[in-house]
Amino acid sequence: MDSCCSPARPSTGGPASTRRRATASTTKGMVRIEGGTFVLGGEDPDANPADREGPPRTVHLSSFHIDPICVTNAAFASFVKHSGYVTEAEREGWSYVFHLLLPRQAENHILNASVPQTPWWLPVAGANWRQPAGPGSQAPPNHPVVQVSWNDAVAYADWAGKRLPTEAQWEAAARGGLERARYPWGNTLLVNGAHRCNIWQGRFPDLNTADDGHLGTAPVKTFRPNGYGLYQMSGNVWEWCADHWGTGSLPAESTDPTGPQEGTARVTRGGSFLCHESYCNRYRVAARTFNTPESSSQNTGFRCVS
Repeated sequence: MDSCCSPARPSTGGPASTRRRATASTTKGMVRIEGGTFVLGGEDPDANPADREGPPRTVHLSSFHIDPICVTNAAFASFVKHSGYVTEAEREGWSYVFHLLLPRQAENHILNASVPQTPWWLPVAGANWRQPAGPGSQAPPNHPVVQVSWNDAVAYADWAGKRLPTEAQWEAAARGGLERARYPWGNTLLVNGAHRCNIWQGRFPDLNTADDGHLGTAPVKTFRPNGYGLYQMSGNVWEWCADHWGTGSLPAESTDPTGPQEGTARVTRGGSFLCHESYCNRYRVAARTFNTPESSSQNTGFRCVS
């Protein structure tokens, strides 16, 4: 995993909580993406070859609905209230926090464990979705929920009568109707000098000027949506996808692909507020990475499809 992507947690065996399903319509408030043919993948010269973003390929997708925003802290709180679900970070008693976002009250909660070659990720006792930076931190209702593992995201989606998007669905939606564009809004990072996503500004990992207005996560509707009306498909938080991670050869044309049949990691897409061109420029729409399904961190969340 690259330096600014999410650190991995050792396997815990997956979630154990039972949950009661929500009764609301599963497509209420969601955006319908009409089925059709999409060109996915990219050939950006600054992509990491090991990620196998390309070559561009033709994918035929059936129609689906997708959340216009990431699942918020408020929505996740409702899930927990009605289901009694306990996240993996809560059961384990700790999670990863980015060093510049650690509150003073949590400094004595840092555990005696390190992330190899990425000392800016701190294992902090008490860090979870309720207090994402550790004791003393807050989870604003309109920010994306973080410190949730893939297993936690699947539990929420199941309760809501939804599921996580396939990697192909996520990318087709993120493109917002633009074919082969670098970002969800076009090919230029800044539009008329204005920021269109929440990523790292400055010198990673020690200086974030927050020129885009945010040091950590931003509210889920901070920046303009893409052409489909979807908010922040680039930056802010990594988003879990349903697929197992894989880097094998992909067919030039496929229909409703679901990724490899097995694997030890799951795909994440979209980049996060920690992405910077000097380390991880995976806020490009074709970019992809992964993490283990038990892992949680301060820069990973999710949205659902139906």
